[in-house]
This record gives sequence, structure tokens and C-alpha cells, in this order.
Amino acid sequence: MSEAKVSIIAKPQLRGLLNSAIKKHLSIAIVFSLTTAVLWKTVVADPRRKKYADFYRDYDAEKEFEIMKSKGVFQSCQ
Repeated sequence: MSEAKVSIIAKPQLRGLLNSAIKKHLSIAIVFSLTTAVLWKTVVADPRRKKYADFYRDYDAEKEFEIMKSKGVFQSCQ
């Protein structure tokens, strides 16, 4: 007779399976959300803030109003 090797099957985790899965997925979600927040800030928010600051640095509302008034945009202003 040939001798067969006996392998031991690992026991399944029966208790605390939900808790361990929640810990794993929560840590992945936190890392993903922080990475996304930092990426959004550097790629979208900071350049947008800089564009607004550059626009309003030399913006003159009175000059714009006079230009629009001369072109006849406003009906109530002569």
C-alpha cells in the first residue's frame, strides 16, 4: 500500500469575521479618501484659488460697469 500524505485544512474563522472585514475595509476607505482629498486640493482647489486671486488683483468693478453701460447692456442706465 502506498502511503498518502495527510494535509491539515485551516479552520475557517467563525467568530469575529464581520469585525475583521470591517476593520480591513474601513482602513482602506480612510486611506483612499485621504489620498483623494489631498489630490483634489493640489490639482483642483489650489489652482482655482490662484486664478481667482490673479483675476481680482487688478479687477476694477467701476471700469467694467462703465464699459457695459457704454455698450447698452443696462436698460435702466442712460
